[in-house]
Amino acid sequence: MKTGKLVVLGSINADHILNINHFPQPGETVIGKQYTVAFGGKGANQAVAAGRSGADISFIACVGDDDIGERVRKQLASDHIDTQPIEAIEDTTTGVALIFVNAEGENVIGIDAGANKAVTPEYLDRYKQQVIGASALLMQLESPLETVIAAAKIAKDNGTQVILNPAPACELPDELLARVDMITPNETEAEKLTGIKVDNNEDAARAAKALHDKGIATVIITLGSKGVWLSQNGEGKLVAGFRVKAVDTIAAGDTFNGALVTALLEGKPMDSAVRFAHAAAAIAVTRPGAQPSVPWRKEIDDFLAQQEA
Repeated sequence: MKTGKLVVLGSINADHILNINHFPQPGETVIGKQYTVAFGGKGANQAVAAGRSGADISFIACVGDDDIGERVRKQLASDHIDTQPIEAIEDTTTGVALIFVNAEGENVIGIDAGANKAVTPEYLDRYKQQVIGASALLMQLESPLETVIAAAKIAKDNGTQVILNPAPACELPDELLARVDMITPNETEAEKLTGIKVDNNEDAARAAKALHDKGIATVIITLGSKGVWLSQNGEGKLVAGFRVKAVDTIAAGDTFNGALVTALLEGKPMDSAVRFAHAAAAIAVTRPGAQPSVPWRKEIDDFLAQQEA
């Protein structure tokens, strides 16, 4: 991947987070603690991870014409992101995510897309020059699918690398997958895309092959604390992560994706880029929340230096 500019197309949400001992059963009320509102959305999280880890990045997204939308845009600008392609949509609220975090640090999430629905192919058209001029385009699936497909087409037609983090999990048309250069599903998402349940390395290799067969050169299946299954042109291996004590896993995958693409755009070899991304994600899970947990470049470099010391 050539050194240069990154464009992220994706979602912006305000995350309402409540810590609880266990997830409630239907009809059950549980008492929570440490209620916080933090800025999130997969697109924004990945943009912040890239911006803080040193990428030259712009972000195509929408917020509502509400107070929180204005605050989000200011925050993103302070994270070294070009926010010019983020518009406030009239009479619309900024996207919202309601998140429960249990005692094990696992989470369940419900989302209202809000202004994210306004990231239409017509909206993208206003900013397509950003995609054409970029070295890489990073996307997820919290924006309208037709916009993700349209952006992949613009990128592919203009030599911009397409990286897709296929989250939240859903089935995807081959016309999109055929235009993806690199895909980064977790086990659930890999199963949704391939029909192969990923419980071990052999399963991961089979799922990766199914995705290669759809035309994707690089497949990175994230396996939580085990690390990732990295498969390039059919050659696969496990790349272990770092062992840390997790507080919550919100935005760990997003941090991994943003940091990974940043490292690749700097010309790092794939193994080093994955290690860099693992380090960023390891730091993120030791902190609560989505964007507040995302580390800055110096923190990632210091973490890696300690591992090597």
